[in-house]
Amino acid sequence: MQVNKVMLRQTLTVAMIATLSGFLVSAPGQAASGELDRTTLPIAEPEPPTYTELDVRDTKPPPRFEVTAPEGAPNVIIVLIDDLGFGATSTFGGPIPTPTLDELAQGGLRYNNFHTTSLCSPTRVALKAGRNHHTANAGSIMETSTAYPGNTGAIPNRVAPLAEMLRLNGYSTGAFGKWHETAAWETSVSGPFDRWPTRQGFDKFYGFIGGETDQWSPLIFDGLKRINPPRTKGYHFTEDMTDQAINWMKAQQSMTPDKPFFMYFATGATHAPHHVPKEWIEKFHGQFDEGWDQVRQTSYERQKKAGIIPGNTQLPPRPDDIKAWDQLSEDEKKLFRRQAETFAGFVAHTDHNVGRLMDAVAAIGEMDNTLIFYIAGDNGTSAEGGMVGMFNEMTYFNGVQEKVEDLLPLIDKWGSPETFPHMSAGWAVAFDAPFTWTKQVASDFGGTRNGLVVHWPQGIQAPGGLRNQFSHVIDVAPTVLEAAKLPEPTVVNGTPQVPMEGTSMLYSFNDAEAKERHTVQYFEMFGNRAIYREGWLARTIHRAPWQTGKQKPLKDDVWDLYHVREDFSLANNLADKHPEMLKELQALFMSEAEKYHVLPIDDRTIERTNPALAGRPDLIGDRKSLTLYEGMDGMLENTFINVKNRSKTITAEIEIPEGGASGALLVQGSRYGGWSLHVREGKPGYEYNWLGLQRYVIESPDALPSGKSTVVLNFVYDGGGLGKGGEATLLVNGKEVAKGRVEKTQPYIFSADETADVGLDNQTPVANGIGYGPEETKFTGKIHQIMLEVK
Repeated sequence: MQVNKVMLRQTLTVAMIATLSGFLVSAPGQAASGELDRTTLPIAEPEPPTYTELDVRDTKPPPRFEVTAPEGAPNVIIVLIDDLGFGATSTFGGPIPTPTLDELAQGGLRYNNFHTTSLCSPTRVALKAGRNHHTANAGSIMETSTAYPGNTGAIPNRVAPLAEMLRLNGYSTGAFGKWHETAAWETSVSGPFDRWPTRQGFDKFYGFIGGETDQWSPLIFDGLKRINPPRTKGYHFTEDMTDQAINWMKAQQSMTPDKPFFMYFATGATHAPHHVPKEWIEKFHGQFDEGWDQVRQTSYERQKKAGIIPGNTQLPPRPDDIKAWDQLSEDEKKLFRRQAETFAGFVAHTDHNVGRLMDAVAAIGEMDNTLIFYIAGDNGTSAEGGMVGMFNEMTYFNGVQEKVEDLLPLIDKWGSPETFPHMSAGWAVAFDAPFTWTKQVASDFGGTRNGLVVHWPQGIQAPGGLRNQFSHVIDVAPTVLEAAKLPEPTVVNGTPQVPMEGTSMLYSFNDAEAKERHTVQYFEMFGNRAIYREGWLARTIHRAPWQTGKQKPLKDDVWDLYHVREDFSLANNLADKHPEMLKELQALFMSEAEKYHVLPIDDRTIERTNPALAGRPDLIGDRKSLTLYEGMDGMLENTFINVKNRSKTITAEIEIPEGGASGALLVQGSRYGGWSLHVREGKPGYEYNWLGLQRYVIESPDALPSGKSTVVLNFVYDGGGLGKGGEATLLVNGKEVAKGRVEKTQPYIFSADETADVGLDNQTPVANGIGYGPEETKFTGKIHQIMLEVK
């Protein structure tokens, strides 16, 4: 038996050496032809040969095993802009100059029939997965995930992302900017980190993990480590992430010039908050004075003249809820003009920074062999600003309507660090020309059709063309694989894969008349749903994006029918003329919805931000208390104990040095809404900041003595519904020192990206008078522990 084992080992060794020498014997990870088997990732390393020789001088080492990208595989850059509609950029006939996008289009191709999912997380997941967003459990944004398949927010292992496929095939991979693909309950220090960027195929990540961030004071992660942004004058996150992307790319190409790179460059712009340097806003002063109706009309005419849309395209009416511009008051017009100027400045500033990245690619000589996708929006322009816009976007998420008279005094500050703004919905419709609807409306091309430019000098023979074949965001990943001459893997990291549901667009690169290959596609978001098949679209508008309350029953929705090859803008409803076609497509929608885990449909919006109502995991769960220590900062809202709409007690065991102390003890939120227990000029205090609009301050008249102290804040909630007020009482060492009334509280959310922090206030300050940023607000005494209890 022992002899047989030896003989077997010798036989295997001979076979392995033969394989490594290029003979026809196959080894793990290697096909019979000697080529690597790239369908199973990672590619298995061959078994090492054994040697019988004593002296290394009598031997030769085996060839080094290394996985490299196929010869000639291009670099790949995907630029994804946030909340930017089809009719905004100059490249697609809009009013906002985007010279970088223009230049890439002149040297590449424009796609005028490219679609997204109508919302950010689902588009981003689908983009990198090559599968439908429900297949990847991203039926909506991560913060509104539910317990149902297709909507859980947890990207499954069977849906490996493009970045991981490329990394395991010899690419360097880097992601910069917005992520918004990690399950909300997995964003704490406890992880798991499987769905963070560096476990989703990226060697490098620099950006923010949630859905939006303050562009002046962002919450940044470098890999898994939270870092503070550079303290530079006029700091802006888009400029910072561009610097980081350029530096990474240059270093990668310097060290490994023969190794291609994949870069995902996803700006937080132009999602709210619309934060942009004032000089960029001023570039557009007076350019939107004519109002949203005329801007939309002019864009439509420009699009037709340029051939971006067919000559027979009609301009459908705007939604009934949005006023005609000539019906607005002068105060409304004044406010809304400034909102549009700010948004336009934000778009132009973003395109400028993309231009800096492109200049860097050219400077290192990599432009010709770099496949660039510049996607002008992950969905349509956002109408979440409602009818008048918002100085603070968090008002939308808390069901509060801002008023023109309150916003007018803030015009000169619009876009600055003192605002967290969003524009009114009328502009969203104008910047989505020639369509009717906007972001969130998956059943209208205003929500899903986005301008795409593809640039690849070595792969596009006739630049400057227009492509009108139907395509979808799930088509990008298979396009990249085909361009890189890589097969779609069937197994990744030990898990059999769901086949990609997208269709490579490479067939259209050099054939403008090529027959469309992506022929069927469903759409669904919060009850808005549609089905496309071979030039026809059946759809229903279930809710407008500014409608956050209870909706009509799904079964009562009325469906429309459009022949989109003859009706680019969905202006002519043919439901009455072709009832059988409509019925057939409705049945197809239900079939596709069942197949891809779209059913059952959940049309709730704000309610789904509450884990208990949505049914998704909650890191804190039913716990009623949390013990906190110094160093625990940067805790995102979805991983912190929920204090909204309930009573709470905060007990801080602290120590004051001689001479007194100041700074934050425990805070949650931002200058745009939250609460703070702190010491200001030696005096303990509690401040409830209601949406940046109203502040309730309870503060001791006396400073804390040196030595150990116990500071307690009791808040007794009134009850009787959401967002009610309560009584706040402050005690020091068991003695009541202050008491006051908090008239109202925020019912649903404090912030999308600002955090709960112990011993400092990490980004923008919740309370006035204790500093700005983590250094100025750091508590100068000692925190032993803080107990937070809810009732």
